[in-house]
Amino acid sequence: MRGAGTVAGLVDWAAERYGEEEALVFGGERWSFGGLRERVDRAARAVMAQGVGAGDAVAVWAPNSARWVVAALGVVAAGGVLVPVNTRYKAAEAADILRRSRARLLFTEHDFLGTDYRALLADSGEELPLLERTVGLHAADWARFLSGGDGVTGAERVARSAGVRPDDTADVLFTSGTSGRPKGVPATHGQNLRVYDAWARTVTLRRGDRYLLVNPFFHTFGYKAGVLACLLRGATIVPERVFDAEAVLGRMQDERISVLTGAPTVFTSLVRHPGREAYDLTSMRMAVTGAANIPTTLIEEIRTCLGARSVSTAYGLTESTGVVAICPPHESPATLARTSGTALEGTELRVDAPPGEPGEILTRGYHVMRGYLDDPDGPGDADAGAQAVDADGWLRTGDVGVLDGRGFLRITDRLKDMFVVGGFNVYPAEVEQVLRGHPAVVDVAVVGAPDVRLGEVGVAYCVPAAGVPFDAAELTAYTRERLANFKVPRAFRSVPALPRNAAGKVDKNALRRPARDTTI
Repeated sequence: MRGAGTVAGLVDWAAERYGEEEALVFGGERWSFGGLRERVDRAARAVMAQGVGAGDAVAVWAPNSARWVVAALGVVAAGGVLVPVNTRYKAAEAADILRRSRARLLFTEHDFLGTDYRALLADSGEELPLLERTVGLHAADWARFLSGGDGVTGAERVARSAGVRPDDTADVLFTSGTSGRPKGVPATHGQNLRVYDAWARTVTLRRGDRYLLVNPFFHTFGYKAGVLACLLRGATIVPERVFDAEAVLGRMQDERISVLTGAPTVFTSLVRHPGREAYDLTSMRMAVTGAANIPTTLIEEIRTCLGARSVSTAYGLTESTGVVAICPPHESPATLARTSGTALEGTELRVDAPPGEPGEILTRGYHVMRGYLDDPDGPGDADAGAQAVDADGWLRTGDVGVLDGRGFLRITDRLKDMFVVGGFNVYPAEVEQVLRGHPAVVDVAVVGAPDVRLGEVGVAYCVPAAGVPFDAAELTAYTRERLANFKVPRAFRSVPALPRNAAGKVDKNALRRPARDTTI
């Protein structure tokens, strides 16, 4: 893209370009792009004062907020590598990410939905030998942290930002893998800027838009299609800490929101809210959503009930910097609902099957990861990375789709076992690994089942240990203590044995059928 060459310099570039236009609104704070630059500069100097050098990892484990934005951009401006951590993770899950990313510094919250993340980590007994400091984003701790950067000059910070190159790693986002352990996916500065410049242009994000960010910032679409896209286009960042339909409708009215992105469940909740018509949503202009199957009526309702004349759908995964295909807003509701559009600008997309037949979706181009974090020869787990990206650079997505004559992609299934709960990916292997640690469970298989509100939920089929009572409530509590809530199965079923195919592998299709037919 033209302009900012790296995410490290993006805030400086945006301040020069958009000046005193409104950059961010949160709580009682309203900052211009120039004001945002001043805050990010101070945060970056404090990060440098902490001893964080170019390429060092810094994690943020906190909900959406203005300080999340400042902390994250400050890390990257200081030449560090941002590692967002899912706020739904338990201590063990977060600690695993902190260790594997080698994070030296952690920004977190002391009170979010009743959880003190710092205390949670401290009380867990998890060993984090490389973590040098944990900084709370609440007022007192944040102020103390910032004051530590007073000895670093603005010129030193600017020089540090200028030393970052487009091919340097900007962030590492973790996405669960079929092996049951989350995988770190590094993305470069150049990848992030080029992907979201193209994304923003296709979905028509523009200068002066007011963008309500309900997608969590630890997710690609919260941080990259949200914060970074706004800086690229001169749109106002309006973070939302927790999605609540009534609160969001109020924010859309009061802040004259023009852009909203989210999973289909977000839009369904807003469209179906009984008090929706009491809110003035005439400022709405644009919406972006995505899923394998979206009712055509939902696209029409987003346009008519929420006023978003421009509706786009998209498909991607963390390994493709979040984007594989985009369906532009001028397409019909049927096309938007049934397809994910065509390949991201400047990239390639194909299906590993004859024309018109379903096959694995493959993508190639500047957006594809170089490998997973743990690769001894560079970014990436060597075995997993080689399986995901072939020698010709094609990323095997693990999803199944069909390409039509115009090159529009329709997603039909998943090769992987992964299912999506309210917009969050759940990989059964990780859940199964936890459940196998319970003394009452000999073997287990987890599959997704349809759910009206969340899209899908988990169902666990457990083979109980001989002589041990099977207690679904106990298994729920056991899993909830060890995994994020969205990963916890909604139902537990006792079975004498798991169905297996001729190769001895669990036949999950045989479990999905009764799961779909069972009321949960």
